Amino acid sequence: MTDDGDGTIAGRSPRLYQRALEVIASEIRGGRWQDAARLNETTVAARFGISRAPARQALVELELSGLVRKSEGRGYQVVADREANAAANHVDAPESSADGDDMRLHFLASWELIYHQVEMDIVSRTSIASWRVNEAALAKSFGVSRTVAREVVARLQQRGIVSKDDGGRWHAPALTATHVNQLYELRWTLEPLALEQAVPRLPAGLLPQLLADLQVAIAAGEGADVEMLDKVEQQLHGQLLGHCANLPLMQAISLPQAILVAHHRLYQPKAPSIADEPFLLEHLVVFECLMAGRIGEAQEALSRHLRISQERAMLRIARTARSLALPDVPYLERLRDVEFS
Repeated sequence: MTDDGDGTIAGRSPRLYQRALEVIASEIRGGRWQDAARLNETTVAARFGISRAPARQALVELELSGLVRKSEGRGYQVVADREANAAANHVDAPESSADGDDMRLHFLASWELIYHQVEMDIVSRTSIASWRVNEAALAKSFGVSRTVAREVVARLQQRGIVSKDDGGRWHAPALTATHVNQLYELRWTLEPLALEQAVPRLPAGLLPQLLADLQVAIAAGEGADVEMLDKVEQQLHGQLLGHCANLPLMQAISLPQAILVAHHRLYQPKAPSIADEPFLLEHLVVFECLMAGRIGEAQEALSRHLRISQERAMLRIARTARSLALPDVPYLERLRDVEFS
């Protein structure tokens, strides 16, 4: 088995779907997804920063494993049968061996090996300036081919983190107050519409279960950890909205979500306590309205929650930007500093 020098194994095509497959399979087996929860290509692609083709392949493999099944409409439904899932071992990560590094490369596409570091390098700096991304310097910095570097930048473009300027050069725009406002404006406009369309397609029992999980997190108070908070955040904005069958609408929603999630993860260790950021109680209002069948009020509550979240996000980014002291990165050229206020 030989390495081609760009992180690929000779004679093997990169498996872009593998990481999504392994993560979702592990979550289903671990009980993090409720039975009949909905998955579709758009939400999987947005979550893992991949295109719809590998997302589709991951879902096909999950179906072959018995972890999901085709839904009556579009997409798939989770089969949360732990005994059946435990028998589906062929998507488990391989055990360690003398060829551990080669096996890791077999299960990760070349671009995946460096993507998250590149994303973090760029996202962490867009709070203080706009940047130009040099593709050749990126390849040299990580010791990969231009093809791999180009794939990484393409994934960043899919997630809305970079774009091409008028000269055809890659550009990472600063996360200014105006930019944050625009992203949240998209969310509070589109997510309530997706909620309305998702509700008639929700599996029986899903709403009570999601509400119960939310109440557990609320009861935990200061003891609610990051994993618990991320779970309930994903349940509303990802799992529940994912039942919306309007794929163009979900694609439009995934762009601002992806950018803001990336920043949220960056600042997560410095996030304020739950007492200072009571989004759980805002989620509770949405779920209580849904349980009572008051869809219009639930939409209004979701819009209100996102408007408040905008203010919190701006404060968090501004506070963190002031304290950032980051080293130079060879493949990023600083263009214009911003004053986030």
